[in-house]
Amino acid sequence: MPDTITAPAALITGATSGLGAAYARQLARAGHPLILVARDRPRLEATAAALHAEHRVRVEVISADLATDAGVDAVVARIDAGLDDDARFVGLLVNNAGFGTRGSLLTGDRAGQEAMVRVHVVAVNRLTQAALAPMARRQRGAIITVSSVASYLTSPGAVNYCATKAYQRVAMEGLAAEVARRGIYVQACCPGFTRTEFHARAEMKTSQIPGFLWMDADEVVAVSLAALERRAPVTVVPGFTFRAIVLLLRYLPRWILMRATRRYQATRGVQQYGPSLE
Repeated sequence: MPDTITAPAALITGATSGLGAAYARQLARAGHPLILVARDRPRLEATAAALHAEHRVRVEVISADLATDAGVDAVVARIDAGLDDDARFVGLLVNNAGFGTRGSLLTGDRAGQEAMVRVHVVAVNRLTQAALAPMARRQRGAIITVSSVASYLTSPGAVNYCATKAYQRVAMEGLAAEVARRGIYVQACCPGFTRTEFHARAEMKTSQIPGFLWMDADEVVAVSLAALERRAPVTVVPGFTFRAIVLLLRYLPRWILMRATRRYQATRGVQQYGPSLE
């Protein structure tokens, strides 16, 4: 990873828990100045103080709800500030903010479903587009978007989750080819089952998921950042087991996959729940 003199500032959304917090810890350890984005200001400030005290890096905080235009505007404004100012340049954007929901599209909370689309799609698109201009001007930079193994699935009870995660992955795959000659690295990180607050917040059942399928957040992020360092291919799937699963999902006929998904969820009694994958 870059040393403390040359490390670019990293802006991380959803930075106070789970994978976002793991990115913040590991990037701070590598000497990156940080810009942390989340909704909970007290938790943001506590996280920033702890990272600064331990790693002596500069840490800014932006309290913003990325499901709102105002929240996204605030983060875009901070990114735009680095267009002509090297000291404020955001050299690494980590689009990590996200959540799952409980309930089907038919009966679920409309506001929650719309918020998911806004956070996973609209916010990612706007922040990514904002970050590209200063990166292209300097011919360097990187964008990591945390998608999911669920991006390869369609699932009852997780209609918008799977769809929005697929958007993130496909958008990053296309963008990587678009900016490859501009010195900008783009990654879609697609983790599987990861131990974070994600599932509890969405009230998802996880008790029947085998222990060997779970990965720690720090382990997932270490794989992602190692891929960043060596400029690995755009789609990064942490864990051998999940790489094998993704390989199967890529080539399995869609009708077989959809039938198997419906049967699995029906037998487990979780058809009304959101996704179990990070």
